[in-house]
This record gives sequence, C-alpha cells and structure tokens, in this order.
Amino acid sequence: MSQITFDLDLIKRYDKAGPRYTSYPTAVQFTEEYSLADYERNAALSNQSGRDLSLYFHLPFCDTICYYCACNKIITKDRSKADPYLQRLHKEIAMQSQLFDSNRKVNQLHWGGGTPTFISHDQMRELMAVTRRHFNLHDDDSGEYSIEIDPREVTRESIALLRDIGFNRMSLGVQDFNPAVQQAVNRIQSDEQTLGALSAARDEGFKSISVDLIYGLPLQTVDSFSATLQRIIDISPDRISVFNYAHLPELFKPQRRINPEDMPEAAVKLDILKMSIEKLTASGYVYIGMDHFAKPDDELAIAQKNGQLYRNFQGYATHADCDLIGLGITSIGTVGRSFAQNVKTLDEYSERIDAGKLAVFRGVEIDDDDIVRRNAIMQLICHFNLNIPQFETKNNIEFKTYFADELKRLKPMIEDGLVTLSNDQINVTSKGRLLIRNICMTFDRYLKKPQATERFSKAI
Repeated sequence: MSQITFDLDLIKRYDKAGPRYTSYPTAVQFTEEYSLADYERNAALSNQSGRDLSLYFHLPFCDTICYYCACNKIITKDRSKADPYLQRLHKEIAMQSQLFDSNRKVNQLHWGGGTPTFISHDQMRELMAVTRRHFNLHDDDSGEYSIEIDPREVTRESIALLRDIGFNRMSLGVQDFNPAVQQAVNRIQSDEQTLGALSAARDEGFKSISVDLIYGLPLQTVDSFSATLQRIIDISPDRISVFNYAHLPELFKPQRRINPEDMPEAAVKLDILKMSIEKLTASGYVYIGMDHFAKPDDELAIAQKNGQLYRNFQGYATHADCDLIGLGITSIGTVGRSFAQNVKTLDEYSERIDAGKLAVFRGVEIDDDDIVRRNAIMQLICHFNLNIPQFETKNNIEFKTYFADELKRLKPMIEDGLVTLSNDQINVTSKGRLLIRNICMTFDRYLKKPQATERFSKAI
C-alpha cells in the first residue's frame, strides 16, 4: 500500500509545470508531418503483434458548460446535432476496422466526452451495435468497458440500458457537493442526482464505480471540501479521483467566467490536498498516484500490486499490452510505434469522413530511445520503483551509462529525499510520491529544450 508524506517545503520548491505522462512522448511532440500513410503502416505492423485492442470514443456534446472545463466539447441544447456526428462516427468505425485483424479482441472500450449520455437511448444502442459489427468485442462481461457519466444526464433506465449494451465500469463526475462552489462553476448538481446514479449503477451490477472530484475550484475551503469528501467516502465508490484544477483562462475561454477573486490561494489548495490524502487513506483507500485513490481490492490497486499498472490518455489503466484506437474528434490513439490524433473540429471531421478518409491529422512515430524512456517513466509513475537489472534486460541497455546525465539531474532529488538510488533500485520515497511528475521529468529528453514546460499544468 502506497504511503505518502506531505512535505510542504518540498512541494512548494518542486511545484512547477510538467507533463502528466498519459503518453511519452507527450502530445506536445505531435506534428502534422505524421501522415495517414504513417498511421496505416503502423496499424499493419501492429497486426503482426497479435495484441488486443482498446477503443476510445469521443462524444463531445454537452447540454450546459462547466466553467472549469478544459475538454474538447460542443455546448448545445439541440439534441438533433448529435445524429450527423454519430453517422460519421459509424463510418469512421468501419474504416478503422479495415486496418486491424478481425480476430484481435477488444479488451478495453471507453466512451468519453463531453457528455457521452447526451445521446439518446436508441443512439447508444446503435453505436454499440455498429462497434460490435466491425470489431471483436467480448460477448461476456470479461472486457473493461467503461463510460463517463454526468449524473444530471441519466436516469435509472439510462443506466440499465448502458449495462445491457455491455458497459460494466462507470465514472461519475461530481467535482464538489457544495452549492456555492457549484454555482460559481455553473455545475448545479443535486446530491440526489449523484446518489441516484451511483445507486442505480450498483443495482445494475457495474463492476467498478469511480467518482471524480476537483480541488482548487472557486470558493472551496478545507472544511467545505472535507464535507464533500466525507459524503463520497460514505457512499464508498471503488475509486476516487481528486484532480487539481488548473486555472488557465488564457487557454480555455470558459474559465474566464470564473471570478478570480473567488479562487482559493495556493496555500489553501495545498491544505485541501493534504486533508484529502489523509482522509482518504485513513478511510482505507490506496493512493495509486497522480490524483487517483482506489480500494485495496479494486483492479487498479491489484494491477499496481502485481506490477501491471499502466497509463494512457484516460489515466491509469490495467492493460499495457493493447493498441489504442481513437475514434471521433480530437481523440488520440496509440498504434504500433506511433501516436495519432484526430482533427479537432466538427467541420474538419465531417469533411474528412465524408471524403472517405480517416480523421487522423497529426501524430508522432516513436524511436528506440522513446521506448526506453517511456518504459522508465511508466515504471516510476505507476509503481514508484524501478529494478535496474530487470530494466537492463528488458531494454538491452546498461542503465547507468545510458542514463548518466539523467542520474546526475536526479541527485538533488536524492539529496532532498524524494528518491533513493542503489546499484539495483530506484525507489520513490513517501515524500516523492506526490512529486512523481518531477521525478519522471528527469528522464524526458524533450524537456531539455527552452520553454519546454510552458504548455503543461503545475505538478501540484
């Protein structure tokens, strides 16, 4: 079980911007030099591996705007706007499926957004049916098929339908129960809506239920967020995510509607984080890392214990051995030795799909050095340790020669007690676990360039 020591002085000193490492290289390295031909070549190569598949669907529509949101979304109350998008998504599914061997099993599937449940029941059924027609989905309940839920957008009938068409995992967006905070971010969501959705998911037999919270929102205090956290602990979801709100109004227009005078000071945010960690771990949740907590018997905690945890664009995951296919606007895939991203607007997406072309517009191919560094970063960010002899065997390198410069840059962190280094191990200490992004940044070759961290949020 991961222990955490909250060292305020160290946190303040290391609290700088850096990647969240849902990929390496990160999306900042994606370029339009990566072509559709590159994607198709990597898909063909991936078929030789026989790896299972993971599918991500981006459903961008929302009924109302949450001011804190930095997602790619389309705000509309006109539900009919979803239909032309879905018809094109069906075409994209068919085109993507042609690139992959039909015997490759889809072990993971995720609907994200936006608000996936913006679409109607019939549209949900059809989207899953089209997916089953073109990809090899599990017929039983053994796949990890998950969906993001806005409790304001579902009924018990909706959740029963989602279970019926194959979903068995769910994440509920809550953010904060406090009415004043909800008003400040335009996310009015009653306790009854949240608890009703969670209760229905349990009744329908969802295997894992996760709740998402955000700290650092306007008007939040330690006491107010503690009350929200206690409500969540009382309802006992399998996983709890406590995300740090990054206020970047210059990049995300909706955030400009937040009154800057209502924002909690940095010291208050740190106090909220400290309280959250103490409260959750005292209640039996395991700190997985990077905002995530889970019950000891949850799949994430078990995967971490067994050395099988991984990170992808949805966060922590339990299957590192899947090729990820991104479907819909702005979605990102990991296929073969490459990352690929779809176009970001409806007009571009419509134009490409209507022309019979995939929507991939940029990406990056991964070289041997990227793979070695990705393996090091993933090992540290998921497991807080790295066995050097095992790593050398797996990656065919001499670790201390290959990473000589990186180990020099790691020395201040060793001196500060964030990590320990021996001949055989790099171990992240209880002080270092909250600063794991900083530790991983040591191994990131792309951060050596000037202004390389400007597009990232702060670590804490």
